[in-house]
Amino acid sequence: MQSKLAAFDQIKSDSGRLLIAGVDEAGRGCLAGPVVAAAVILDSSSISAMINDSKQLTANRRDLAYVEVIKSALSWSAFAVSPAEIDSINILQATMLAMSDSIGRLPMVPDIVLIDGNKAPETDVDCETVIKGDAKSACIAAASIIAKVTRDRIMLEMHKRYPEYGFDENKGYGAQSHMDALKKYGATPIHRRTYRPVADLLQGSLF
Repeated sequence: MQSKLAAFDQIKSDSGRLLIAGVDEAGRGCLAGPVVAAAVILDSSSISAMINDSKQLTANRRDLAYVEVIKSALSWSAFAVSPAEIDSINILQATMLAMSDSIGRLPMVPDIVLIDGNKAPETDVDCETVIKGDAKSACIAAASIIAKVTRDRIMLEMHKRYPEYGFDENKGYGAQSHMDALKKYGATPIHRRTYRPVADLLQGSLF
């Protein structure tokens, strides 16, 4: 039986948009690490039932769904924008850059790109924004899985470099353990210096 997410994409396909890419990001609200965007074109004839909004999946099921998307997608890509660039151009522009680059790196050119949220990046491809698209569209949900797992794996590598901050657990978000580590050890090179808790620390006013 066709899932609700797949049915949403099928409506776009039936309107003549044969190749549909979904785009989503992960890490926009983090205090440390990159923002990552992914773009995915699914094979509409074989969309895995494992594909769902990444926020609705456990870490284990996200990993399994990631493998399934990689195996079954017609085309996919991911792109990360560093904390330094986020500080330089702001998080909105960094997110748009990650999205546009992920679209541009697709081996196949889609007929339309469905963007999660209400803002679309600059790109030569026709885009349509979809509010809460990761819960509506299969290809956006697939992109949310790729973006989330890609970013989580980056933060696991960062945990090896900076184990005091608990990046293996908090992935750079502002958990209490992360805030305590910031107070005790200060900011690392992968912290976003324009984000207020980190900026306050650097100005000597945190806590």
